[in-house]
Amino acid sequence: MLANNENIAALGFYLIVGLVGSALLALGLLMMKSRAHRLPIAAGAGTLRAIGAWLRDPVWSGGLVVQTAGYALFVVALAEAPISMVSVMMQGGIALFVLFAVVFLRERARPREWAGIVITILAMVLLGFSLSGGETQRLAGSRAMVLSSIALIVIGYIPLKMRRFRGNGVGAAIFAGVIFGLASIYTKAMADDYTTRIAMESALRIITNPYVYGTIITNIVGMVALQNSFAVARGIIAMPLSSALSNIVPIASGPIVFGERLPADPALAYIRIAAFVLTVLGSALLADSREDIGARRLGTDVAADRG
Repeated sequence: MLANNENIAALGFYLIVGLVGSALLALGLLMMKSRAHRLPIAAGAGTLRAIGAWLRDPVWSGGLVVQTAGYALFVVALAEAPISMVSVMMQGGIALFVLFAVVFLRERARPREWAGIVITILAMVLLGFSLSGGETQRLAGSRAMVLSSIALIVIGYIPLKMRRFRGNGVGAAIFAGVIFGLASIYTKAMADDYTTRIAMESALRIITNPYVYGTIITNIVGMVALQNSFAVARGIIAMPLSSALSNIVPIASGPIVFGERLPADPALAYIRIAAFVLTVLGSALLADSREDIGARRLGTDVAADRG
């Protein structure tokens, strides 16, 4: 009984680590979004030039540093807790970002968006009640990982080519969310691979771990896509949409790739399911915008030029 309580306490600690990481990720994104209307969009042959301009901007670069610190905490949490649970806890960053955007960027929150914030917080509370010790998961299977990766890349890429989403930043936000979700899966696999090869030197374990490179590439691609979305869409829409998808992807993939299971206690299992459902619902409410956000981007630029 004592060991079980210790397991629950340890699991709760790492979920708190994930929550702090989500706060840092939200702050870093806020800093990046605050500069989006003054920075170029990364597209085609000008992609590297645009990224160079982003890196030279001190506020944007500072946001990247804060994001890196938050992501480091995310990795620590993933090393000790199931990916599905950490992903839901990390989604608290949606609520924080929306709040920051309203206060500091003066973006307006609609009633549906505020409802999404409340529902997301409720989901985290329910998640806390669903904690149980002894939850098991297996190492990622290479075949399941490859097939999941291909499917997710295709699913994320399709909206980029759809006329409805191409010009208003929504397609880029969707693509960013799916790719970030894939990065989360790679991060968990990376941490698992590292901790299981304890007989090898640390440096060798890192450079021979294929998921290290997958994690780096997917995070870079996801960040470029999200910044492009920030350039034409309100942050209060682009970030929740991207974040919701980045959390849904590992939640859905956890049982397939890592063999994660619900708690053995039926009551806890139902609470966990409710937390996942509320997370999806809250994200949908936050992301459901019918405004002409492309026009909003134009108006922001004009106001900035006049200032």
